[in-house]
Amino acid sequence: MACRIAAPDSVFLFVGANQRPIKTQKFAGQCSTGFNGFAWDPLLRQGTKQNKFLVHSRKSRTVQAVAVPAVSSAADGAEYRKQLAESYGFRQIGEDLPDDVTLKQVIDTLPKEVFEIDDAKAWKSVLTSAASYALGLLMISKAPWFLLPFAWAWTGTAVTGVSHDCAHKSFSKNKLVEDIVGTLAFLPLIYPYEPWRFKHDRHHAKTNMLVEDTAWLPVDKEEFDSSPLLRKAIIYGYGPFRPWMSIAHWWLAHFSLKKFRPNEVQRVKISLACVFAFMGIGWPLIIYKAGVVGWIKYWLMPWLGYHFWMSTFTMVHHTAPHIPFKPSEEWNAAQAQLNGTVHCDYPRWIEILCHNINVHIPHHISSRIPSYNLPAAHRSIQENWAKYLNEATWNWRLMRTIMTVCHVYDKEQNYVPFDQLAPEDSQPVAFLKRVMPDYA
Repeated sequence: MACRIAAPDSVFLFVGANQRPIKTQKFAGQCSTGFNGFAWDPLLRQGTKQNKFLVHSRKSRTVQAVAVPAVSSAADGAEYRKQLAESYGFRQIGEDLPDDVTLKQVIDTLPKEVFEIDDAKAWKSVLTSAASYALGLLMISKAPWFLLPFAWAWTGTAVTGVSHDCAHKSFSKNKLVEDIVGTLAFLPLIYPYEPWRFKHDRHHAKTNMLVEDTAWLPVDKEEFDSSPLLRKAIIYGYGPFRPWMSIAHWWLAHFSLKKFRPNEVQRVKISLACVFAFMGIGWPLIIYKAGVVGWIKYWLMPWLGYHFWMSTFTMVHHTAPHIPFKPSEEWNAAQAQLNGTVHCDYPRWIEILCHNINVHIPHHISSRIPSYNLPAAHRSIQENWAKYLNEATWNWRLMRTIMTVCHVYDKEQNYVPFDQLAPEDSQPVAFLKRVMPDYA
């Protein structure tokens, strides 16, 4: 439970599992059961409304109002966002983008050269991935047992990224080449390229739209309450197993023809045939040469490493307590792509192996920007739209916030944590709060 204290010159909000204080200078009013009624600017009200645990009072009581100095709404909102960013593990939480700004207006501010395909750079990215993957397999074959986790992490990271540009038609002007490279790059992951491309395109078209988005939708309350067994599975999936939940997405979303439009089915069948051929030929060859232990060592562990990054990257890209998912009738494309996407800095070696996938805001402004041009596009966006951006450097507090707070959808608060709705079943969340570091 969080609380607030009114002091002679400020109001403190205590947030998060460890009750970190956020101070905002403004106006304190009366407080009773439910949400406290403070006359704050809309941004500030939105911030408090989104986090029920910040301001909810279980007992009916009245607190005497305290007069405090008033400051400008803009200054107070900026200070609030700064403190909220620190609490969540962000470097910056952006202002709300005005409703009348369109996605085309944002795209038009980008320099034309960031959309240009450079064949040399594209094939360099293929060479980088292939060489890094080969190096990873070599490290696995030579490393002593205590260095194997590092070798697996490297190898799993090395297969993340090349097919992404191919799927967005930003790899080559030759579309057949794109399809071939994308399919081959996905084969070691037994990921069917065309089904992933179709689903991923919908994620870009419907980013942070309830029901329609295909990536990390908030848990539906009715589904959460529908079955005790399902509720426990969801709590584990969105809790401690969340960094590998892309495995469930891989399995459930890409292998059934019923999940695709009639005009997509033929291409889906070709991709599935390629994946099953790799499984039918590649797996037996690995087992023949290295045994079942070798299959685990050379294939399964790097595959789990890949899914760790796939899950971690995608949840960080669009999940935070202040980033809303909206129904289609309220959804705004510019707000979803600019305000609803997070730029997160990772160690440089990860960005090299993953081809700048975490320079994610320009990628959502236009998926036609090749990966090697994303840093330049992001610098342009910073010059023109800096105050609206959500930015972070990867840290434990950021992950802790996502994994212990961002759970069940709520229209007013964006998310309600599992342990507020079902505390008796939320031991996995309590465990994460105990063991996950809380520093940015």
